[in-house]
This record gives sequence, C-alpha cells and structure tokens, in this order.
Amino acid sequence: MTSHDAVFKLRKILHEKKIGHGGTLDPDVTGVLPIAVGKSTRVIEFMTEAGKVYEGQITIGFSTTTEDASGEVVESTPVLDLTEEAVDQAMADFQGEITQIPPMYSAVKVNGRKLYEYARAGETVERPERRVTITSFERTSPIVLENGRAVFDFRVVCSKGTYVRTLSVDLGAKLGYASHMSALKRTASAGLELSQALTLEEIAEKVSQEDFSFLLPIEYGVSDLPRYDLTEEEKVEISFGRRISLDRKEPLLAAFYQDKVVAILEPRDDQYKPRKVLV
Repeated sequence: MTSHDAVFKLRKILHEKKIGHGGTLDPDVTGVLPIAVGKSTRVIEFMTEAGKVYEGQITIGFSTTTEDASGEVVESTPVLDLTEEAVDQAMADFQGEITQIPPMYSAVKVNGRKLYEYARAGETVERPERRVTITSFERTSPIVLENGRAVFDFRVVCSKGTYVRTLSVDLGAKLGYASHMSALKRTASAGLELSQALTLEEIAEKVSQEDFSFLLPIEYGVSDLPRYDLTEEEKVEISFGRRISLDRKEPLLAAFYQDKVVAILEPRDDQYKPRKVLV
C-alpha cells in the first residue's frame, strides 16, 4: 500500500475529503505515516520539518537497481571479512551534514518528471544533489557473515529529505563493497512515534463507535515551531492579515491566543505578517 492509498482509504473511513500525509513512505517501508485531517492539512508542511527516526537492516555484498530489497541485482562483491569496528567507524563518518544524490527510483522531479518514471523507461538523468543532516547512524546488532554477505541492523536519526536507501549504499561504498537497504521501518516522524500509531482497521473500529479521541489537536502540528503568545489586540490585527511589530528574530513563529494556534507568522521588513491565518 502506498501513502496515497492510505489517504484514499482514510477519506472513506472518516468521511472527510481534506486529508494529507506528512512524508511519503516508500513501498517497502513500514511504520509511522503522519496524517493531517481537515483544517490541519494547512500546517502539514510545518510538521515535516521535524526529524525522522528509522530502524532497518543493511546487506553488504550486492547492490540493486532500487537500492532496496525489491530491485534487481546490479553488482555483486562477496564479503569474506568485515569487522564491526570498521563498520562503526564508517557509520560515524556519515554523522553531520552530508550530500546525497537521490536514487533513480524516487519521487524527486527533474524537468517535470519523477525520477522513477525515467527509471522505469530505462532512462538515466542527472540528479540534483541535496544536503541532509544525519544526527546519528548506529549499528544495533552483531554483523552476520554468511554466503558472502554481511547483514546487520541499524538505527538512524535524520532530517527530512534523507534517503536511507542511499545512505545504505554509500556506507557500503565507503567500506569498498556493493550494498543495499534490505529492510526499513520508520519509528518516528513529525514528532509522532510508532507507539502512538493506529492501523486503518483500528481507526475504522473507533469511528464505528463514534470515538474520535485518536485525533490530535491542530496545535500538535506546529509544536516544532517557536511559539509567540498574542495579545488580544495583536490577535485582531493578525485575523485581518495585518502586520504586527515583535521583538523576535525567528524565520517562522506559531502565534497563539489563549493556547490556541491562530496563525503562522513570518518576517516582513521590520515586522511579522501572517503566512497562514488558521482561525
């Protein structure tokens, strides 16, 4: 099931047309898919600013067309010996801000077409580099050496836009081998954790009982933004789309009034103006 499929099914379950997701899950990936419903779809872009946490498995010894387990084998480099120290040091070298080139099998657009459309047509195009941040990248299991392959589990905390498939391939290359990501689960995204997640079946069951307690307030979607509490006068000005003067320097502010978010503010000249009014 694709992320789009999940949204389509939720529209039917919730009888709500305005539904969006905060960060696509690749077809082979399981885990957290943040969903915004109704008015909350207007803040979903701010939810995706939060980092993501993944747990998965890397197989060193061969690479695939898709950089994951679903692709066809491209290159084989049998592994006879690989120490845990070498792997751990290589993983540590990826921490911080790094450059990635998106895989051909991805939804990144080049000249108006998605890369996977080129890939399926057998075409290769120049792909734009992107800067991402790896907060941590750690091995979480012993390395199993078998049949010329080295397999181990990992956990990564990273910024939005990170391709964990590509990280897995680049790690193998650093060690001198072909590799791919053989399993992946997203355990946290947009401040939401897997322990909080519900299946579509669980949501349908709750809705049938008219239990909507699983829906979080819209304020949750802006919890990663700096907060500013408006005076009543400022709240009136903002509601009309007018600018206000604030002694703040942040590029974005979540403006609250009586603990309810009313707008997203951005700087304009020496003042702040509403980027989005939510009341």
